[in-house]
Amino acid sequence: MRVDQTTVDRVVTIVEAAGAAIMEIYDVDFAVEYKDDSSPLTQADLAAHKIIVAGLEAAFPSIPILSEEAAPAPFSERSQWSQYWLVDPLDGTKEFVNRNGEFTVNIALIENNEAVLGVVGVPVQKQTYTGDVTSGIARVLHEGDTIGRDLLGKPRAANDVSISIVASRNHGGERLESYLDAVGKRFPELSRNAVGSSLKLCTLAAGGADLYPRLGPTSEWDIAAAHAVLRAAGGDVVTPDGETMRYNTKESVLNPDFLAVADRRFNWMDALPQFPVD
Repeated sequence: MRVDQTTVDRVVTIVEAAGAAIMEIYDVDFAVEYKDDSSPLTQADLAAHKIIVAGLEAAFPSIPILSEEAAPAPFSERSQWSQYWLVDPLDGTKEFVNRNGEFTVNIALIENNEAVLGVVGVPVQKQTYTGDVTSGIARVLHEGDTIGRDLLGKPRAANDVSISIVASRNHGGERLESYLDAVGKRFPELSRNAVGSSLKLCTLAAGGADLYPRLGPTSEWDIAAAHAVLRAAGGDVVTPDGETMRYNTKESVLNPDFLAVADRRFNWMDALPQFPVD
């Protein structure tokens, strides 16, 4: 499928519809269930999932869908997909339950194992981030705005002694703290901001920080849409060996540890300490 502005607009419409359904539930009392891995699940996750799947199937009937809220196709089938939609209907369910507003709706188009198009909706902020990697255009739209503002990741100078980091609001641990201590020894002017869900990658795309290190489990649908936004804005998500994160390459949908960077031209692998190992 050729990605053009019409494609982007269609996906934005679907994301906004899912976001509206989420907000109807967010504004009233809602029930919370728990999955086998103890992560929370709400009516909002399921409502958004249904809207997204119906919208994508109607607009793009030939492209398969992999969503967090549905049983995945076996890898023997998925491995044959050259193109598919990767969906997280509500990323940051803990943020939703805690009512801090930092949750997102995420749809990514994956082609040949790479995130090439991403749309990330932020219902509470009434914002939608888009990223078309082929055209190199990343934007943020506000409600009622059809044009939006272009995004560009924060450029990095080789001699810069400062570094700004975004980190998870709910997931940290000793490995991350140890790694950030090591980063601070190389960059004495280190600032840190806690942000929820895929907004961390969108913050990088918008020029709000340099780096997001993730040392701990995430799933492919958690980051793919925002990864495309970040790539289109000049950044990237890279694995510890410095390679761009790829999708649907194995049976498991879990990601390895990764670094999300605002400026992919900068030599991060030499500038940063080595990732800690388990």
